[in-house]
Amino acid sequence: MRYLRSTRAATAVATATGLAFVGTALTGSAYAEPAAQPASLYPPSAIVLTVGQGESAATATVQRAVTLECAPLPGGSHPSPAEACAELAAADGDLARLAALPADRPCTREWDPVTVTGDGVWEGRRISWSATYGNPCEMRSKVAESTVLSF
Repeated sequence: MRYLRSTRAATAVATATGLAFVGTALTGSAYAEPAAQPASLYPPSAIVLTVGQGESAATATVQRAVTLECAPLPGGSHPSPAEACAELAAADGDLARLAALPADRPCTREWDPVTVTGDGVWEGRRISWSATYGNPCEMRSKVAESTVLSF
């Protein structure tokens, strides 16, 4: 009888141990994953650019939007990310400098406001910019020479 009890106990322990190993195998490793490492040695540079109908960034209805990623490699949904990143680097991430180009195209004087925005991170620092133009013609005239703002 004593032999039977110890055999049952040994069988129970072996079964529990086996189930524990099977459970670990089915659910993955029992060890914790290492802490997340930075994906890059470069500070992030990623911006969301929008064009909206309206008088201010807060109330404009967004008509177009693109993303522009510059570090570590150019990318995003911008149509010319490499050229746009080079242009933004030359302006030290200052979108206002890119939108302050002289207008060389005549436009009507109608009031149909368009607001362009840029929000994100440039070389690790937060940037937020917006500019409102009197109408789409005026906006195209001001940003025509800027690859960053031509999307």
